[in-house]
Order: sequence, then C-alpha cells, then structure tokens
Amino acid sequence: MDLSAVLLFPVHAVVWLYSLLSFLPWYFLTGAQKKKALAKRVKSRSTTGQAEGPYRSVDHFDSLVTKDFPGKDTLDKLFDYAVERFGKADCLGTREVLSEENETQPNGKVFKKLILGNYKWVSYEEMDIQVSQFGSGLSALGQQPKNTIAIFCETRAEWMITAQTCFRRNFPLVTFYATLGEEAVAFGLNECGVTHLVTSVELLETKLKGVLPQIPNLRHIIYVDRKSISSAGYPQGIQIHSMHSVQELGAKPENLSRPIVKPISSDLAVIMYTSGSTGRPKGVMIIHSNLIGGMAGQCERIPGLGSKDTYIAYLPLAHVLEMTAEISCVTYGCRIGYSSPQTLSDQSTKIKRGSKGDCTMLKPSLMAAVPEIMDRINKNVMSKVQEMNCVQRTLFKLAYDYKLKQIKKGYDAPLCNILFKKVRALLGGNVRMMLSGGAPLSPATQRSMNICFLLLHLLLSSMEEKVSAYRFETTYSCRDSPNTSGGYKKHDKPHPRGEILIGGPNVTMGYYRSEGCINEDFFVDENGQQWFCTGDIGEMHPDGCLQIVDRKKDLVKLQAGEYVSLGKVESALKNCSLIDNICAYANSDQNYVISFIVPNQKKLTALASQKGIEGTWEEICNQPIMEREVLREIKEVATSIKLQRFEIPVMIHLSPEPWTPETGLVTDAFKLKRKELKNHYLNDIERMYGHK
Repeated sequence: MDLSAVLLFPVHAVVWLYSLLSFLPWYFLTGAQKKKALAKRVKSRSTTGQAEGPYRSVDHFDSLVTKDFPGKDTLDKLFDYAVERFGKADCLGTREVLSEENETQPNGKVFKKLILGNYKWVSYEEMDIQVSQFGSGLSALGQQPKNTIAIFCETRAEWMITAQTCFRRNFPLVTFYATLGEEAVAFGLNECGVTHLVTSVELLETKLKGVLPQIPNLRHIIYVDRKSISSAGYPQGIQIHSMHSVQELGAKPENLSRPIVKPISSDLAVIMYTSGSTGRPKGVMIIHSNLIGGMAGQCERIPGLGSKDTYIAYLPLAHVLEMTAEISCVTYGCRIGYSSPQTLSDQSTKIKRGSKGDCTMLKPSLMAAVPEIMDRINKNVMSKVQEMNCVQRTLFKLAYDYKLKQIKKGYDAPLCNILFKKVRALLGGNVRMMLSGGAPLSPATQRSMNICFLLLHLLLSSMEEKVSAYRFETTYSCRDSPNTSGGYKKHDKPHPRGEILIGGPNVTMGYYRSEGCINEDFFVDENGQQWFCTGDIGEMHPDGCLQIVDRKKDLVKLQAGEYVSLGKVESALKNCSLIDNICAYANSDQNYVISFIVPNQKKLTALASQKGIEGTWEEICNQPIMEREVLREIKEVATSIKLQRFEIPVMIHLSPEPWTPETGLVTDAFKLKRKELKNHYLNDIERMYGHK
C-alpha cells in the first residue's frame, strides 16, 4: 500500500484545521451528547445485590435474549425466514480464478499468484434450491436424521450450503479446522462415528487419503470442487462423490419427495472440534438454542444490520466466531463475499502484483478478525506512516492525537477522517464495524483501528464452549481463583475479581463423550442454569463493565514468589516494532522470564544492515548481536509502559519462521499453543535458563 498521498496538505493548513475543529459545534452535529450518556450509564448490575454478582445486562435484566425473531427457535427456521424475505437478493459470492502462475522469490521460494475476476453471486432462492437438493441427495446416500455428518473444508460458499442443509434435515454437523492434522481429524471422525464426510479435493488428497484406512465407519466422501477425481487408491467400501453429483441425485423427483425430519431447539446442531491450545482436540456439543441465543445477543449490538451490509468471510468457518457471524448475516439479508487470508488485500501473498485483492473488489461494511490479524493491519499502517516525509508524519500525528482526544470526550472529528481515507482503503473503504474475538485485543491496536478505520468494535467472547456471547447477553459471575492464579478474590477492594463464569442460553452442553476433569468446565446450578468456567480472570467495575485482566493458564509464580502474567507481557511487548509475535515463558524454579520471538523481517533486516551484518534471514536471526539489539528495544518498550522488573524478559530466542496454524504452534484463531511452543524450543529454553 502506498500512503504517500495521505497527507498532502500544506503546512500552514495545520493551524487552520486545528482551529476549525476546535470551535465547530461537533458536540451536537455528531450526537456526542447521546454517546456520552450511553458511555456513562450503568451497563449491568448484580442480580443479588452483592458486589461479586452474578451480573446481568440492564437491557435484559429480567430475562436474557434467547432468539432474534418470535417463533424462530431453530436454525432451519431462521434460514427459511430469510429466503422468504430476501428471495432474489444476493446471498453468497465467490470470485472467479482467471489465471494462476508461479513466482520465484529472491530466496528461491516459489509462491502461487492468482489473478481473480469479479464476484459471482448466488441468491437466497438459488441457495435454498441447492440446500434442498443436497439434503435430498445425502438422504439418498443413506444419511439419517440425528446421525452425525462431518465437514473438513476451507471457508467457502459450499461450507455454508452444507451447514444449512444439515440444519434443515437435523443432521448434527461435525466441524474440523482445515489446518487440523490428519491424525486429529481421524480421531474426531472415529469418536463421532461419522459415515459421510464433506471436504475439498486438496484436503482429501493431501491430508485425508493416508488416514482413511483408520476410519472404518466412513462410507461416503463428498468433495465440493467442480472437477472429477479418480477413486483409485482409496479404500474399498468408501465411495467418492462430487457435491454437484449429489445435488443432481437429490434433484430426482423420487429423492426430492423424501420426508424431512425437522429439528427442535434442544437438538444437537454442531459438534465443533477445537484446534485446542493444549492436548487432543475436543468436540464441543452445541444445540440449536445455543446458537440462536448467542446470535441474538450478537446481532442486537450491530446498529442497522441488514440487506445494505456486505460481509467478507475469510476466517475458518469451523470457528464459532466466523460461523455465527455468517449465519447472522444470512438471517438479516447481508451479502457474504468469500475470501482467504492469502487474497484479502491488494498486498496479500497470493495476489499478483498490480491486481486487486478481495477487500478492494467487495468493499465490505462488516468483517471479523482475530487480534493477531488486527495487530498486523495496525503495524502495517504505522510502518507506512514512519516512511512518510516529515510534513506528512507531522500532519498524521496531529490528526491522530486530535481525534483521540475528541473520542475520549465522546465527540468525532469528521474533517480529520478525510486524512485517513487512504488507510481505510486497505479494507475496501466501507468497513463500519469489526467483530473481534478469540484472544485478547491490545488497547493500543483497538484505539488505532477506531481512529484510522473509523470503526465501531463489537468485542465478542468467541470460545466454542460459550458460542459468541456479547458482553451481558448472558449472566456473569466471579468466583475466587485458585492460589496458583495470583490470589484474585471476589471480595477484593475496590473491585471484585476472580474467574469469570458464564450462564445463559448460549452456554453449550459440554464436550462430546468426555469424562473427568475437562467436563468440570461446565456445571448446572440449583436453578437448572448451565454455567461455563472460562478460565479468564475478570474485574467488575462500578458501572457494570467487566474487564478481563488475566488468564489462569497464563500465570506463573516465580522462584521469589512474584506472579507473572505471560499474556500481559506478550500483549505489552507486541508494541515493539521489531516484534511480529512473541511467546513469554517462565519456570517456577527460576526467577526470570524468557521469550521466543518472531521478529519483523523488514525492520530486523534493516537494523542488521546498520550493524554491518549480512546473510540469509535465518543467519541474521541466529546472530547473538541481533538478539541483544531486540532485547535492548524490548527493555525500552517495557520500561515506557511500566512493566515490573521481574516481568521483563532477560533472554530471548529469535525464530526465522513465522508461527501459523500449519506449523501447529498456534491455533486457527492464532492463540499460542504453549505446550507445543515449549516442546519446539526446548533446547533454547535449556540454553537460556542455563546461561543468564
């Protein structure tokens, strides 16, 4: 992205602009009075009158949100209602692939580059026909109501068509991340006794083919691509079909007339296998009413959600954040354009230089993002700002600081927004709201995104176990945390603190076929209310806002007795320009913190050049002098944001390879897999703790 034209105002305009903004009556023009009143009001209050709660939203204090529309208590009813209202309107869009070519990088790596065409759209009525035919075809292939069917596929229109098919015919859908390892997928398919599987040709041939002999119950594999593949090399007893051929089978009159067994609200809708930050993946059981309740609270918080909105879909649909976001969009008549992390923007890795990425073509108004992606967007913007000339940087900083001041007062700064037009173009120029969940979002990134992209943020709790609850569309409570979690207590002053428990219609039914400790995350109280123990540490403020301040699993007690929150250290140090990703690590038998770091290649390479260091990227990362330079900047950042001495890493290791879901070191939501990271860097841990 070229931001050189962002700030081409003459220097003398600065004084004029600042004066004008200071005296115009933005208080009334931007509705600041109403915004300030909403910000200051009490958002939730205790149901018992006790400071520790449970707390519930004042908007739904007497009864929690359970559904979007009266009588629409299952997912198939929501879809039928949407088809009835939006019939001929665009629903699902996919870009044509015009051409592919390989591009060799200077380091010898070969990247596939795409030239993509326009979006081709399927209307609500056309989608309804495809759903009906696919469901009839699956029934003709022996799929029975209340018997599980699995999908192991990338995010695409066929995924949503499959999901709506299963919801309509009461086929519980078992979902797997496309990046999940083949052994984990085989485990889940066997655990659920799946006989029918929907997948893509790429995943079938690269991941599934080798483990199919380990899945004895599997009888039918349906691939979503419009191509033909040979059944040679596949185990006997497994039939391979294209999705199109199954739809053709379902279109036959004798199959279309097959009876449909509709679900009820308490029926199982999804078994969602988590990628898991530790251990073997677990299947979370989600019934129809869980999803309906979670989405109702989510949609209520999106102003004006409707047919004028366009949503860009690129996160894994096997994650509850993306799945509920897309189902909500279908329910309210929004268009959904499909994308991928590799084709999202003009600068994405699979987009050929000079051609347009998906955001530029689609111009979405809504999107979801995990904090890791938002951090990358923000760092890219700020990096471009640093490359501006002195005048441009000064103007940008003036506009940024002024708008920040106005936002804190409840105002807006419309003329400043003109300066951020080029920045907004990164995401197509029309994004008005972003859903964020899956991991903590740093305040600095959220503030920057709000200012530069003019966003309203809908912050979601997006663990599969509690669907996508927005703030207080559930009941929240705190309980005393174990001593290993730093001694947080629900009677702490001035604010109660402790582990956050969630109760409400969106809390799921627990883990599939799991016994023992992992199902202790769920319990039912004396009133029959299902609760989920999140593992997050929260602090309740007087205005009813709940702030997540820690994570139980992230706390380590050092040898001298100090508690270190690894997540806090990581969130703080991501502000360092040399760092793309970081994992803090500590042992209880040691008295200092160490870290593994994925450095920013552009910044570190430039720093190496200043120090007279040359070589490959791997050689630069392995230079002790570069470790010392990164550690020096870490200490400067840590000091400026007032980290405690014992929280600042003493030694680090620079990793030349980024952490992606494919490496198995982060989840599909880009949360750190601490156990896997520890094992991966075991030799470096021993080195760093052996030599201080």
